[in-house]
Amino acid sequence: MEKLQYISQGNTIQEQEFNIRQALDNGIKWIQVRWKNAPENELISLCEISKQLCAEYQAVCIINDHVQLAKRIDADGVHLGLNDGYIEEARLILGENKIIGGTANTLSDVLQRINESCNYIGLGPLRFTSTKEKLSPILGFEGYQEIINHLKEQSVEIPKIFAIGSVTLEDISPLQQMGIYGVSVSGEITKQPSIIHELKKAMRYA
Repeated sequence: MEKLQYISQGNTIQEQEFNIRQALDNGIKWIQVRWKNAPENELISLCEISKQLCAEYQAVCIINDHVQLAKRIDADGVHLGLNDGYIEEARLILGENKIIGGTANTLSDVLQRINESCNYIGLGPLRFTSTKEKLSPILGFEGYQEIINHLKEQSVEIPKIFAIGSVTLEDISPLQQMGIYGVSVSGEITKQPSIIHELKKAMRYA
């Protein structure tokens, strides 16, 4: 599984597609298509375009929230927020071979996600982020460390956890050292797609 995800950004279908293309051109191998409050027909179009682009670039295409849409366009999987439906239901709809990720904010969320057998957990936010409405309590490095320590103390196998929430290049090393698997980045990549090369390099050496 890739260790770097790009969560798409943009207020229009044109912005979204442009940003996704830029990320793919700069070497991203995992796109999560996320466009809140989008007109339904435009969201469907964007997801279809993204699936096609990801196939061309041999990248993973994950749809945020919309399980039926992920099935309809045969995306590689779906990412579900804490209030966006059940992992078990998504698994029944999409099948065993698709990637299903779930958001978590607390230790109990992480334990719930482990029990639900999702493929990866998006844990955050690391710090304040303007790309998300209704932000959950901020974890900071201490919050991640506490959760990892607790899992180790309980002899729970550490799942594939992706840090999310204004993650920067400098965060990669400390996050990976504490046992975080990967990072999901939105704003930094949108602003400067070329940073993907540096992020990937940092993840190799962390």
